[in-house]
Amino acid sequence: MFRKIATWIIIIPLAAVIIAFAVANRQTVTVSFDPFSSTNPAYAATLPLFVVILVVLILGVLVGGIAAWLRQGKWRRAARRLDGEVRALHDEIESIRRRFGTAEQPAPAQEPAPLPLIPGPIP
Repeated sequence: MFRKIATWIIIIPLAAVIIAFAVANRQTVTVSFDPFSSTNPAYAATLPLFVVILVVLILGVLVGGIAAWLRQGKWRRAARRLDGEVRALHDEIESIRRRFGTAEQPAPAQEPAPLPLIPGPIP
């Protein structure tokens, strides 16, 4: 429940800021994708300024996420390798237990220790 409330506490102000940004930056700009001819570009788009900024922001987040994912590849590879080793060791332990007939005994259930008494205030 706390997570939902925290999400709404973040989402509502963020949405208000984005809406205010879009309303404040409605003027149109021409974005040219031709680096060789600025006067007569091969492709140019006329868009509201807030759309250009939001698209660039989203592309930046995507490129950053992909870069982080690629940098973490060695850690994912190591985790897969170690997971395989752990599974192989568990299988080996299980085969040894079957071979020698030792079964793992469940630990006896213990009652939780009583909570310590907190002394009252000093008069």
